[in-house]
Amino acid sequence: MGRVLARCAGPGPRALHDRPHRPPLRVPLPRRPRRRTRLRGSHRVNPLEAFVLGVVQGLTEFLPVSSSGHLVLGQALFGIELPGVVFEVNVHVATLCAVCWVYRGRLAELARGVCSADRGSIRDVGLLAAATLPAAAIGVGLRDALEPTFERPVLAAAMLLVTGAVVWSIRRLSRRGTRARPTVGGALAIGMAQAFAILPGISRSGSTVAAAVAAGVEPRRAAEFSFLLSIPAIGGAAVLQAPELGEAGLAAGMLPLAVAFAAAALSGVFAIRIFLRMLEQRVFHRFAWYCWLVGGGYLAAAAIWPALRG
Repeated sequence: MGRVLARCAGPGPRALHDRPHRPPLRVPLPRRPRRRTRLRGSHRVNPLEAFVLGVVQGLTEFLPVSSSGHLVLGQALFGIELPGVVFEVNVHVATLCAVCWVYRGRLAELARGVCSADRGSIRDVGLLAAATLPAAAIGVGLRDALEPTFERPVLAAAMLLVTGAVVWSIRRLSRRGTRARPTVGGALAIGMAQAFAILPGISRSGSTVAAAVAAGVEPRRAAEFSFLLSIPAIGGAAVLQAPELGEAGLAAGMLPLAVAFAAAALSGVFAIRIFLRMLEQRVFHRFAWYCWLVGGGYLAAAAIWPALRG
């Protein structure tokens, strides 16, 4: 009976001490993959750096030289990156304000026309909506798949060469443009050109103006359509980044954000004015030389220094 009670009570203290130690069983938990954010840092910038970044964003957003391409090459060459998603949304909103200011009269005209059921205004808004669909579908549906392209500077440089060819073609295509607005098919083609410009190195303004004049639209009207089309494009980019604002915090600081906003807005207005003036003076193709110089120069440098290939 004593043996039974001893077995039920288990081993004594000495037996427990002599038992070999077994490490506790650890079940590895699946780790949540970290999402790589393109060209986005978390460092603070001073007002001067914020001013420079704002000016660069405002100019390259509207001139046909690809803002995304410049950011990719700038990071590869100089380690340049935007200081957080708050800063990025800030300069996007600034460039949005710039185009709204330049075309405030046209936007007010469209708003009054839609409210008064004017057929021409409703048609123009419908064409802008149709042209927005391709980029919206591709931008949302393939956002994660396209992220790695922003870490390939050689691709961005090669796409700058393509942008140069597209900008150069505007000179020849603009001679046959006589329409005030594109057809529905033309609007969809312009939208596909804007979707193609999601790739770094492809200029959104250059590709959409080229598609518009190829669809028979008069050059200045083509530029107007392109810039009005940028409103939902830039606004949509800011909306896609909005969920990350809560996690990001104000890494840049309020003063640098204000400086960057003013710099991006003012330089954006200046860039649009220069764009329209050069288009009217038929010297728009000079931007092609710039794209070829930057893209070709980077590819040549990458062929010599493998570290630049990304």
